[in-house]
Amino acid sequence: MLTTNRAAAVALGVLAVVVLFESRKLPLGSLHNPGPAYMPVLLALALLVFAILVGAYGGASRGLGAVGWSEWRHAAAILGTCAFAAIALERLGYRLTMAIALGFLIGVIERQGVFVTLTLAVALAAGSYLLFDTLLRVPLPRGPFGL
Repeated sequence: MLTTNRAAAVALGVLAVVVLFESRKLPLGSLHNPGPAYMPVLLALALLVFAILVGAYGGASRGLGAVGWSEWRHAAAILGTCAFAAIALERLGYRLTMAIALGFLIGVIERQGVFVTLTLAVALAAGSYLLFDTLLRVPLPRGPFGL
């Protein structure tokens, strides 16, 4: 019987195989001199092992037909927010895109107050920018306004 755990295991296994397939285009390297495909391959192999384990031991969960789809609106809103972030990241810059996306998720989806929404959205966007761009030196898109 197809259970929720086994369905998730199949989805994760397919994702792992796709990553492994796509990673073959990049040099793997070695343990002492890893190439750009080294970490994706390592993570995909770990994901594949865990997907197999979940599939093997996931028979005790609920059947897939018993799952209600009452939260589909939230899932669609989150997916739409991710699509917006992917499209707007280069155009608006990292900080502004993340502040808008987080503001929508916190304010509209989670229905928090204006003060909490603005505080969290701005703090998380600025804090993650500080961590990645400034401290870890990962270049993030600036956008037309320098944000």
